[in-house]
Amino acid sequence: MDEKELLDVLIIGSGPAGLSAAVYAKRANLSVLVLERNYRGTGQIAETDQVDNYLGMPGMNGYDLGEAFLDHAEQLAVEIQEGTAEAFTKETDCWNVHLDGDKILRAKTVIYCAGASHRRLGVDGEAEFAGKGVSYCAVCDGAFYRGKETAVIGGGDTALGDALYLSDLCDKVYLIHRRDEFRGSAATVQKLQEKENVEILTSAVPHKIVGEQTVTALELKDGRSIPVNGTFVAVGMQPQTEQLRGVVELDDTGYVVADETGVTSAPGFFVAGDVRTKALRQLVTAVSDGANAAVSAADYIKKEYT
Repeated sequence: MDEKELLDVLIIGSGPAGLSAAVYAKRANLSVLVLERNYRGTGQIAETDQVDNYLGMPGMNGYDLGEAFLDHAEQLAVEIQEGTAEAFTKETDCWNVHLDGDKILRAKTVIYCAGASHRRLGVDGEAEFAGKGVSYCAVCDGAFYRGKETAVIGGGDTALGDALYLSDLCDKVYLIHRRDEFRGSAATVQKLQEKENVEILTSAVPHKIVGEQTVTALELKDGRSIPVNGTFVAVGMQPQTEQLRGVVELDDTGYVVADETGVTSAPGFFVAGDVRTKALRQLVTAVSDGANAAVSAADYIKKEYT
């Protein structure tokens, strides 16, 4: 596209939130461009072996579902451009989005959907078995381990909640934390201690995830080998917001402060998906966020430019 063109909506990221925003903005007859750093990228959903909790599409392969979202946007003639947004500056009538290579895109509104990534353990076997016994979302994948043995790694509220959730599905759940005490809720720890099928291992550090076609065991640095069918990693998330510092309000953990409308502290700058402050980061909430942010952007444009 022409760099001098003033877009109605510039969307950063082509995951479910970004593509949902693009569809809603395009159907509102707005000029839309989606900027994505990865060629035909569709976000974390592409790494998911099977999506079983998106209404009406049980058992859908994550990559295929991401491609379906992308195809939907392309059928509406949504333009998608490969590139990385490195900085954002506000002028009187628009936002300037500075790309790698000194290029600048201009837009009346920005919808930021760059997402958040799961922190990795960084142990052998983790990458190899991702989607084959290694998961970063118990709510997403827990049902696949019904009646099996699993391990949850982490010490915060997410890890504790994952272990409690899995305890109602799995025959056995190991909760593994590298420290003696948990950072998460003491009340949840007590509930886990009362569960007969939950074994809590503290001062335990993962060393290697092993298996053949799928995970069969988790090895600890002290030499113990724990037989499990699945390993759930819950050691935190990293929002992709470093370039937003000083642009919009972020919370203490780096997430953009915004409710379901996607409205941020900066006029004309909206946010959607895993990158914003919210309790549940799931496919369904990302798609909803994208729709809400696009409606908010359309309302802003109508108010400020007509």
